Amino acid sequence: MAINVEATGMLDIHQILKKLPHRYPFLLVDRVLDVDPQAKTLRALKNVTVNEPFFVGHFPQRPVMPGVLMLEALAQASALLSIETEGISLDDDTVFYFVGIDGARFKRPVEPGDQLVLHAALDRVRAGIYKFNCKATVGTDIACEASLMCTMRKVK
Repeated sequence: MAINVEATGMLDIHQILKKLPHRYPFLLVDRVLDVDPQAKTLRALKNVTVNEPFFVGHFPQRPVMPGVLMLEALAQASALLSIETEGISLDDDTVFYFVGIDGARFKRPVEPGDQLVLHAALDRVRAGIYKFNCKATVGTDIACEASLMCTMRKVK
């Protein structure tokens, strides 16, 4: 049964796959929990499991999710926010790219079994550059926070 995002504020994995070009092992958003079009905010979920391919080498004796992948998960959540609130559609020849990261801070390790809640808020759009204020939390703890800048580009 399809979920109506306008009615529920949620997107399941099947709807996310239709909107983002990322695929395993690089799709890092499992579900969109809610979208607020007026506030231009989104909350999404990444379930962190021991089967993630990066845990094999980071670190075998104490697996920790790499910070750069937390930032990538936040960027994917930000792209979904833009798609849902700005009327953006990523077709086969359009990609949402990172163009900058400011103030990235890592405050808590993320380990297998954690649920990483991704918070994205659109700050502004200027000259085709989207700026988002983002944070990733586990429970009530902030794991990562940053300001991300992204833009869209044709790839063909």
